[in-house]
Amino acid sequence: MKIAFTTSTGEIIDQHFGQCQNFHIWEVGPDEAVFLESVRVGEHGADEEDRISARAQLLSDCSIVYTMQIGGPAAAKLVAQKIHPMKTNTEVGLKETVERFQEVLRGNPPPWLRKAMNKGQAALFMED
Repeated sequence: MKIAFTTSTGEIIDQHFGQCQNFHIWEVGPDEAVFLESVRVGEHGADEEDRISARAQLLSDCSIVYTMQIGGPAAAKLVAQKIHPMKTNTEVGLKETVERFQEVLRGNPPPWLRKAMNKGQAALFMED
């Protein structure tokens, strides 16, 4: 599944969702995790609603967004697009977060995560 991270360095989740300049996108599975790309956030309108919508659209193929902080309206916009926001509240290592996430995937993931795991599969099914 694709996961976006708000990071300034690619090593630490250290950015607020609404203020980060780019998102690092990873493909994460139980046994393998690969960095895919860095997506730059451009200017998208003058008001907050436009900026939130543009960020959510950039991440539309992601299942989860890991961020240090996120506001309520932005979190709601992501959830409406079936993207689960994960807030760390403090700076944490990106690779360590990926490894912990993989441990959960190898075990018995909670229902919300099983649903998120199926997001990409549903899109592939619709394309066939």
